Amino acid sequence: MLALTHFVVPEPVEEEFRAEARDALAVLAGCAGHLGSRLGRAADDPTTWVLVSEWTSVGAYRRALGSYPVKVAVSGFLLRALDQPSAFEVLLGDGPGGPTSQDSDRAGSQPAG
Repeated sequence: MLALTHFVVPEPVEEEFRAEARDALAVLAGCAGHLGSRLGRAADDPTTWVLVSEWTSVGAYRRALGSYPVKVAVSGFLLRALDQPSAFEVLLGDGPGGPTSQDSDRAGSQPAG
């Protein structure tokens, strides 16, 4: 599962935002089911940022966000996020083992085929 969280960060508060992001990534890294996180900034707009995190499942992601340590350390950081969908199922991929495909876990969805 991928979580993509978008932010618009005015340049005067960039350092504060980056410090908050470092703390948030450190806490997320300790959560069960967390596979990794990265923070990136748009090449064409220095105020546009994205946090990409990977999780073993939607359940692991939701449990992490609901845990006390994440609520305390990450919630303030996430208040800066834009209000848009952020959790995505991985249905197709390509990695060291070659191409992958999996069906959706959502009820009533069509196969990834």
